[in-house]
Amino acid sequence: MDGMKGEVIKVSGPLVVAKGLTGARMYEMVRVGELGLFGEIIEIKRDEYSIQTYEETEGLGPGQPVVRTGEPLSVELGPGLIRSIYDGIQRPLDVLARDFGEYIVRGTQRPALDRSKIWDFVPVARTGDTVKGGDILGTVQESALVSHKIMVPPGRMGTVGRIGPVSGNVDTEVAVIEGPGGPFGVTMIQRWPVRDPRPAKRKIAPTQTMTTGQRIIDMFFPIVKGGTACVPGPFGSGKTVVQHQLAKWADAQIVVYVGCGERGNEMTDVLMEFPHLKDPATGEPLMERTVLIANTSNMPVAAREASVFTGISIAEYFRDMGYSVALMADSTSRWAEAMREISGRLEEMPGEEGYPAYLGSRIAGFYERAGAVICIGSDDRHGAVSIIGAVSPPGGDLSEPVVQTTLRVVKVYWGLDDKLAFARHFPAINWLASYSLYQEIVDSDADDTVDKMWSVNRRRAMTILQKEAELDELVRLVGIDALSLEDRLLMQAARMIREDFLHQNAFDDRDTYTSPGKQFMLLNLILRYYDEIRTGLADGATLDALLKLNVLDEITRAKLIPEDDLERFRSIESDIVNSIRALVW
Repeated sequence: MDGMKGEVIKVSGPLVVAKGLTGARMYEMVRVGELGLFGEIIEIKRDEYSIQTYEETEGLGPGQPVVRTGEPLSVELGPGLIRSIYDGIQRPLDVLARDFGEYIVRGTQRPALDRSKIWDFVPVARTGDTVKGGDILGTVQESALVSHKIMVPPGRMGTVGRIGPVSGNVDTEVAVIEGPGGPFGVTMIQRWPVRDPRPAKRKIAPTQTMTTGQRIIDMFFPIVKGGTACVPGPFGSGKTVVQHQLAKWADAQIVVYVGCGERGNEMTDVLMEFPHLKDPATGEPLMERTVLIANTSNMPVAAREASVFTGISIAEYFRDMGYSVALMADSTSRWAEAMREISGRLEEMPGEEGYPAYLGSRIAGFYERAGAVICIGSDDRHGAVSIIGAVSPPGGDLSEPVVQTTLRVVKVYWGLDDKLAFARHFPAINWLASYSLYQEIVDSDADDTVDKMWSVNRRRAMTILQKEAELDELVRLVGIDALSLEDRLLMQAARMIREDFLHQNAFDDRDTYTSPGKQFMLLNLILRYYDEIRTGLADGATLDALLKLNVLDEITRAKLIPEDDLERFRSIESDIVNSIRALVW
């Protein structure tokens, strides 16, 4: 058909300019060159079509063909997503490795969802039911942890004409619906353009805490289900480790991990560790609720954008089933750098530091796809997508455009500090610079569900850390001996909060995850010690004796107390009281 095929007239790295694609639309997918490289139209000027290619363009030159596909960059959504490992344009990497070897051959394509896999569809709707977009027709047990809901595609409606138990692949028709325009079949698979947010009935204020098991996050800078968070920090400060910990331990039902630019060790760790990790809630392998998207090393920087949108589209799909989804993007700085490169090759007017003027709207558009929603459909089920994005500012400069643009959009800021990282304090989240705008929501929830003193203890601990920072400068100038006895006790309490509570070893089986109940008891133990030594000092005990109690070793080891033996905290509290009373008497 005329306009379905054009030719290359210019190649500039990942940017290809073609002509002759009459009728093509913005963001339509095309296949470029003799190898059929994947590309996306990102600018149209008269008969010149600028194409962002998602594969290496070496050997591509003027005169080679460009073929339209007639549809935008889309993802396949259906059973088989869980446990899968995709590249940025949703090609299954394990299948490509099996068919083509260790290196991806340019232009190769395989279905995102395995057509040879047989699924058992169990209907929940019945013949004669009136259904509309988002209604659940039936379920497929996709993994040990995920029941996959087969839904009526958005925008469709009608009466169920035929439905029944079916065994087949994702292309198998599971129901026929009599719609206003005539009958149409529903299969187990949907296709969705990645740049279009999936519809929801309405967004609602997020109110459910997302427990992560990381003490500094849950206690001081929490996030909620449907929330957004930013993890900026310089190289080596632990951004990827923080995201790995959240992917492993956050109480989201589905995890989508997007390596949008990070290569080598970071994604290798994910690929090697996740299949062997156990879900803390069920004991099943963590991959039973995880989708991985890795921007592979032989794809140009432009592919980083595709991986971001592919990831969020998959996350929204599971959200529409009523699940709580956590999406990790590591790191959005690489995506921003890709936008800067393409913008420069398009000769657009640059903004700050060469980034395109639309940087802010693109980043905001991504994070705004997070949120808690009432899903489309008749049953008003709730779903949520939480986005945690790492940002890698050059030289750790947190004033650079990507960090500042992201902070204007997200509600939680976990600022990583290279000084803490160099001191081997992990997570290296700076407790004086970070913040969470969900704090009141989480405090209220934790006061009701964990302990009524949760928010009181949190505020006390933060006040102690802030006062320590104020005294620290004085200590460096004149030494700790110049402080009053009361201030020296405060410095001791602050040190214990930092080392015994905030410091957490991600590679220790007992310390890697801490339940909210244990978090409260651990912090409460430290504050109880602080209260008792202040009382002991007032009653005549010496400072040296109070700071050298044998019970301090028990407090230091308390974070390693097993989750099923939390009564030991009560025993240590009794030891604190008895030890200090012995000094006074």
